[in-house]
Amino acid sequence: MEDVLEVYTRPDDPRRPQVCLDETSKPLVADTREPLPATPGQPARVDDEYARKGTAHLFMVFEPLAGQRHAKVTERRTAVDFAQLMQELVDEHYPKAEKMVLVLDNLNPHKPASLYEAFAPAEARRLRERLAIHDTPKPGSWLNMAETARSVLATPCLARRIPDPTTLTQEVAAWERRRNAAKCRVDWRFTTHDASIKLKHLYPSIQLG
Repeated sequence: MEDVLEVYTRPDDPRRPQVCLDETSKPLVADTREPLPATPGQPARVDDEYARKGTAHLFMVFEPLAGQRHAKVTERRTAVDFAQLMQELVDEHYPKAEKMVLVLDNLNPHKPASLYEAFAPAEARRLRERLAIHDTPKPGSWLNMAETARSVLATPCLARRIPDPTTLTQEVAAWERRRNAAKCRVDWRFTTHDASIKLKHLYPSIQLG
Protein backbone atom coordinates (compact mmCIF):
# COMPACT_ATOMS: atom_id res chain seq x y z
CA MET A 1 0.00 0.00 0.00
CA GLU A 2 2.71 2.47 0.98
CA ASP A 3 4.63 1.69 -2.21
CA VAL A 4 1.63 2.67 -4.37
CA LEU A 5 0.91 5.75 -2.26
CA GLU A 6 4.51 6.88 -2.73
CA VAL A 7 4.11 6.61 -6.49
CA TYR A 8 1.09 8.92 -6.33
CA THR A 9 3.16 11.65 -4.62
CA ARG A 10 5.55 11.94 -7.57
CA PRO A 11 5.20 14.94 -9.91
CA ASP A 12 4.27 14.49 -13.54
CA ASP A 13 7.29 13.37 -15.56
CA PRO A 14 6.87 12.49 -19.26
CA ARG A 15 10.00 10.35 -19.03
CA ARG A 16 8.30 8.20 -16.35
CA PRO A 17 4.54 8.51 -16.88
CA GLN A 18 2.32 7.11 -14.14
CA VAL A 19 -0.16 4.67 -15.62
CA CYS A 20 -2.84 2.65 -13.81
CA LEU A 21 -4.41 -0.48 -15.27
CA ASP A 22 -7.64 -2.25 -14.38
CA GLU A 23 -9.88 -4.69 -16.23
CA THR A 24 -13.39 -6.08 -16.17
CA SER A 25 -15.72 -8.31 -18.15
CA LYS A 26 -18.91 -7.22 -19.88
CA PRO A 27 -21.72 -9.67 -20.68
CA LEU A 28 -22.99 -9.10 -24.21
CA VAL A 29 -26.78 -8.98 -24.35
CA ALA A 30 -29.06 -8.38 -27.33
CA ASP A 31 -32.72 -7.42 -27.45
CA THR A 32 -35.07 -10.07 -28.82
CA ARG A 33 -37.67 -7.42 -29.64
CA GLU A 34 -37.08 -3.90 -30.91
CA PRO A 35 -37.16 -1.41 -27.99
CA LEU A 36 -39.83 1.28 -28.14
CA PRO A 37 -38.32 4.79 -28.10
CA ALA A 38 -39.48 7.46 -25.68
CA THR A 39 -42.42 9.61 -26.71
CA PRO A 40 -44.02 12.65 -25.01
CA GLY A 41 -45.33 11.42 -21.67
CA GLN A 42 -44.00 7.89 -22.19
CA PRO A 43 -40.49 6.64 -21.30
CA ALA A 44 -38.55 4.30 -23.53
CA ARG A 45 -39.57 0.67 -23.11
CA VAL A 46 -37.42 -2.47 -23.34
CA ASP A 47 -38.72 -6.03 -23.31
CA ASP A 48 -37.70 -8.17 -20.35
CA GLU A 49 -36.63 -10.97 -22.68
CA TYR A 50 -33.08 -10.84 -24.03
CA ALA A 51 -30.47 -13.03 -25.71
CA ARG A 52 -27.01 -13.73 -24.29
CA LYS A 53 -24.21 -13.19 -26.81
CA GLY A 54 -21.18 -14.19 -24.76
CA THR A 55 -18.75 -11.97 -22.87
CA ALA A 56 -16.24 -9.32 -23.86
CA HIS A 57 -13.28 -8.10 -21.84
CA LEU A 58 -12.30 -4.52 -21.16
CA PHE A 59 -8.88 -3.15 -20.19
CA MET A 60 -8.91 0.34 -18.67
CA VAL A 61 -5.65 2.29 -18.81
CA PHE A 62 -5.60 5.62 -16.97
CA GLU A 63 -2.86 8.24 -16.69
CA PRO A 64 -4.21 10.32 -13.77
CA LEU A 65 -1.74 13.22 -13.90
CA ALA A 66 -2.45 13.82 -17.59
CA GLY A 67 -6.17 13.03 -17.43
CA GLN A 68 -5.87 10.54 -20.29
CA ARG A 69 -7.63 7.19 -20.65
CA HIS A 70 -7.33 4.30 -23.06
CA ALA A 71 -9.95 1.55 -23.02
CA LYS A 72 -9.38 -1.60 -25.05
CA VAL A 73 -11.97 -4.29 -25.75
CA THR A 74 -10.74 -7.86 -26.24
CA GLU A 75 -12.44 -11.22 -26.62
CA ARG A 76 -10.51 -12.80 -23.74
CA ARG A 77 -8.41 -11.93 -20.68
CA THR A 78 -5.37 -14.16 -21.13
CA ALA A 79 -1.69 -13.55 -20.41
CA VAL A 80 -1.17 -12.96 -24.13
CA ASP A 81 -3.86 -10.26 -24.22
CA PHE A 82 -2.17 -8.51 -21.30
CA ALA A 83 1.25 -8.78 -22.94
CA GLN A 84 -0.02 -7.39 -26.23
CA LEU A 85 -1.53 -4.43 -24.38
CA MET A 86 1.85 -3.79 -22.71
CA GLN A 87 3.53 -3.75 -26.12
CA GLU A 88 0.91 -1.32 -27.43
CA LEU A 89 1.38 1.02 -24.47
CA VAL A 90 5.18 0.97 -24.65
CA ASP A 91 5.51 1.38 -28.41
CA GLU A 92 2.44 3.42 -29.38
CA HIS A 93 1.24 5.39 -26.36
CA TYR A 94 4.53 6.05 -24.54
CA PRO A 95 7.32 5.53 -27.10
CA LYS A 96 9.51 8.31 -25.66
CA ALA A 97 9.21 7.26 -22.02
CA GLU A 98 12.28 5.83 -20.31
CA LYS A 99 10.02 3.71 -18.11
CA MET A 100 6.28 3.42 -17.71
CA VAL A 101 5.41 3.43 -14.00
CA LEU A 102 2.60 0.88 -13.95
CA VAL A 103 0.15 0.44 -11.06
CA LEU A 104 -2.02 -2.68 -11.27
CA ASP A 105 -3.50 -5.45 -9.16
CA ASN A 106 -2.31 -8.99 -8.54
CA LEU A 107 -4.25 -10.92 -11.19
CA ASN A 108 -2.24 -13.86 -12.51
CA PRO A 109 -1.79 -12.43 -16.05
CA HIS A 110 -0.34 -9.20 -14.61
CA LYS A 111 3.17 -10.61 -14.38
CA PRO A 112 6.38 -10.18 -16.42
CA ALA A 113 6.11 -13.88 -17.24
CA SER A 114 3.15 -13.05 -19.49
CA LEU A 115 5.51 -11.14 -21.77
CA TYR A 116 7.57 -14.29 -22.30
CA GLU A 117 4.42 -16.28 -23.01
CA ALA A 118 3.48 -13.89 -25.81
CA PHE A 119 6.81 -12.86 -27.34
CA ALA A 120 10.29 -14.09 -28.12
CA PRO A 121 12.71 -13.68 -25.17
CA ALA A 122 14.48 -10.63 -26.61
CA GLU A 123 11.20 -8.76 -27.17
CA ALA A 124 9.83 -9.79 -23.78
CA ARG A 125 12.98 -8.50 -22.06
CA ARG A 126 12.84 -5.23 -24.01
CA LEU A 127 9.30 -4.61 -22.84
CA ARG A 128 10.06 -5.68 -19.27
CA GLU A 129 12.90 -3.17 -19.03
CA ARG A 130 10.50 -0.37 -20.00
CA LEU A 131 8.09 -1.18 -17.14
CA ALA A 132 8.34 -0.24 -13.47
CA ILE A 133 5.55 -2.33 -11.95
CA HIS A 134 3.88 -1.49 -8.63
CA ASP A 135 1.29 -3.99 -7.38
CA THR A 136 -1.65 -2.98 -5.23
CA PRO A 137 -2.21 -5.21 -2.17
CA LYS A 138 -4.73 -8.01 -2.67
CA PRO A 139 -7.49 -6.41 -0.53
CA GLY A 140 -6.63 -2.90 -1.74
CA SER A 141 -7.95 -2.55 -5.29
CA TRP A 142 -9.32 0.87 -4.30
CA LEU A 143 -5.71 2.11 -4.49
CA ASN A 144 -5.78 1.64 -8.27
CA MET A 145 -7.02 4.86 -9.88
CA ALA A 146 -7.92 2.94 -13.05
CA GLU A 147 -10.70 1.35 -11.01
CA THR A 148 -12.14 4.83 -10.51
CA ALA A 149 -11.93 5.52 -14.25
CA ARG A 150 -13.66 2.21 -14.96
CA SER A 151 -16.47 3.02 -12.55
CA VAL A 152 -17.04 6.36 -14.34
CA LEU A 153 -17.31 4.45 -17.62
CA ALA A 154 -19.83 2.00 -16.20
CA THR A 155 -22.89 4.26 -16.05
CA PRO A 156 -22.93 5.64 -19.63
CA CYS A 157 -21.50 2.58 -21.38
CA LEU A 158 -21.66 -0.65 -19.41
CA ALA A 159 -24.91 -0.45 -17.43
CA ARG A 160 -27.13 -1.36 -20.37
CA ARG A 161 -27.56 -3.98 -23.08
CA ILE A 162 -24.75 -4.12 -25.63
CA PRO A 163 -25.04 -6.90 -28.22
CA ASP A 164 -21.54 -7.35 -29.63
CA PRO A 165 -17.84 -6.38 -29.27
CA THR A 166 -18.02 -3.93 -32.19
CA THR A 167 -20.78 -1.89 -30.55
CA LEU A 168 -18.99 -2.01 -27.21
CA THR A 169 -15.74 -0.79 -28.82
CA GLN A 170 -17.54 2.10 -30.53
CA GLU A 171 -19.35 3.17 -27.36
CA VAL A 172 -16.20 2.99 -25.23
CA ALA A 173 -14.16 4.91 -27.83
CA ALA A 174 -16.73 7.73 -27.88
CA TRP A 175 -16.60 7.97 -24.08
CA GLU A 176 -12.79 7.91 -24.16
CA ARG A 177 -12.62 10.80 -26.64
CA ARG A 178 -14.95 12.96 -24.52
CA ARG A 179 -13.10 12.31 -21.26
CA ASN A 180 -9.66 12.79 -22.78
CA ALA A 181 -10.69 16.05 -24.45
CA ALA A 182 -11.83 17.33 -21.04
CA LYS A 183 -8.55 16.08 -19.43
CA CYS A 184 -10.41 14.89 -16.35
CA ARG A 185 -7.64 14.33 -13.80
CA VAL A 186 -7.67 12.80 -10.32
CA ASP A 187 -6.43 14.86 -7.36
CA TRP A 188 -5.20 12.03 -5.12
CA ARG A 189 -4.81 13.18 -1.50
CA PHE A 190 -4.63 9.97 0.54
CA THR A 191 -1.03 9.68 1.80
CA THR A 192 1.03 7.23 3.85
CA HIS A 193 0.49 9.53 6.84
CA ASP A 194 -3.27 9.28 6.38
CA ALA A 195 -2.94 5.51 6.07
CA SER A 196 -1.04 5.22 9.35
CA ILE A 197 -3.94 6.99 11.11
CA LYS A 198 -7.09 5.86 9.29
CA LEU A 199 -5.85 2.31 8.63
CA LYS A 200 -4.01 1.87 11.91
CA HIS A 201 -5.51 -1.62 12.33
CA LEU A 202 -3.49 -2.82 9.33
CA TYR A 203 -0.16 -2.02 10.97
CA PRO A 204 1.44 -4.36 13.54
CA SER A 205 1.31 -3.33 17.17
CA ILE A 206 4.75 -3.23 18.77
CA GLN A 207 5.18 -3.41 22.55
CA LEU A 208 8.41 -1.83 23.85
CA GLY A 209 9.98 -2.51 27.25
